[in-house]
Amino acid sequence: MVHKPLLTAHATPDYKPDDLEAAISASRRKPRFKDIVNVAVHNDFHGQLKRKLKDGVDRDELEKYRKSVSELKEIKDKKVRAFYEQQNERLNDWLEVDTLVMSMANDVLDSMNPQDADGDGVAEIGGALKTTKGNIDPLLPEDEREKRRTGERRAKWAININVIANIVLLIAKIIAAFGSSSLSLIASLVDSALDLLCTLIIWTTNKLVQWKIRRLQHKFPVGRRRLEPLGILVFSIIMIVSFLQILQESVTKLLPGGPRDAATLPPVAIGALVATVVVKGIIWFGCIRVKTTQVQALAQGTSPSNLPNRLHPALMKPLDCKTDVVFNTLSLLFPLIGHQLDLWWLDPVGAALLSLFIIYDWAETCFENVARLTGSAVSPNVLKKVTFLAWRFAPVVEGYKTITAYHAGDGVWVEMDIMLKEETRLSRAHDIAETLQYCLEGLSEVDRAFVSVDYTSQGPTGHAEG
Repeated sequence: MVHKPLLTAHATPDYKPDDLEAAISASRRKPRFKDIVNVAVHNDFHGQLKRKLKDGVDRDELEKYRKSVSELKEIKDKKVRAFYEQQNERLNDWLEVDTLVMSMANDVLDSMNPQDADGDGVAEIGGALKTTKGNIDPLLPEDEREKRRTGERRAKWAININVIANIVLLIAKIIAAFGSSSLSLIASLVDSALDLLCTLIIWTTNKLVQWKIRRLQHKFPVGRRRLEPLGILVFSIIMIVSFLQILQESVTKLLPGGPRDAATLPPVAIGALVATVVVKGIIWFGCIRVKTTQVQALAQGTSPSNLPNRLHPALMKPLDCKTDVVFNTLSLLFPLIGHQLDLWWLDPVGAALLSLFIIYDWAETCFENVARLTGSAVSPNVLKKVTFLAWRFAPVVEGYKTITAYHAGDGVWVEMDIMLKEETRLSRAHDIAETLQYCLEGLSEVDRAFVSVDYTSQGPTGHAEG
């Protein structure tokens, strides 16, 4: 005789549990006294950690070392003024780190002790990290999030305007090139065309990096951020080869037997180059007024390593308005002066000089990307910032064995070996190390951080050599 199973409210013949909690609800157990004691002890430990981290820095004391804008202007010695400007930047970094730790450590520590309130085997209380599914951006200070959003918004606004201007000016240069034999004009045309190609490559690789496709996530478990520097590396080679061709044409024209007629610029060519200089100059001066890292890079052509949301530093090179103003001004002057003074050699010499400048500029970019892809060390400023964040955790650790920060593409990876007492419980060592790790990854420069724990300053470094 076969006995049918008893049916309960949850166990109907067509019942299919939606989740683990519903499936085992019938076997829920009440929290035991031991569980309650463990939670209380853990919460007390977290409370101690929070208090020690909160009381770590006297912000008012740090602000005493800051020089105001008016005080900086009164300093006549440029070296002394530069020293205090760097000191102000260092204070900004330290206060940013302090704010980040104060904001994030509380949420991260609360996430380290998930609690099963009803004893069903599923933690209902998991803290902020469970709510955000591991995304740390919502845990950042509101001022920092707003600063990053504002910087990104202004940079995109400036970049979009610049790209639209480039497209219009490129079309004008193409039309002008059909009516002129000037190699300087051709160099300016090639530069504008390849700049747009570079922007397209960076935009495409950036979108590929952001795509959240499950199959690709399994294939690239730590993401595809290094796709961007690889793309710009390939483009650097294209740029160098293209201007080597223009350099060859310029040299050929200078050799005996070549044409000796001075190149002329038709009105449409002069108009295109003048318009480029004017438009780029307006964008340049407009960007100077916006004091954000990305927009300053757009204006000046710098390549900062701390661009929020990983705006690729090489993206700023084709959008470098200052360089565009100088480049197109010379592209206009070389053939124009050569024609007016009947100096046939001035245009090819100018084109050769412009080609050499572009070749040098993009070769530098090429080697910079190679160095970053092969794991070059970070800049001293970034290392100091990482070290200060480590120091912020000094009240809860015994010391630091190693601090290493290096590039993995454009982003930064940090490895840190902290020391705790030998008798420290595993749960406490885990919570300290992982809280430090999440705070490190909260820095805009850092992609990934790895924090390991040791109990002595002697012994192996933790990695095999060779």
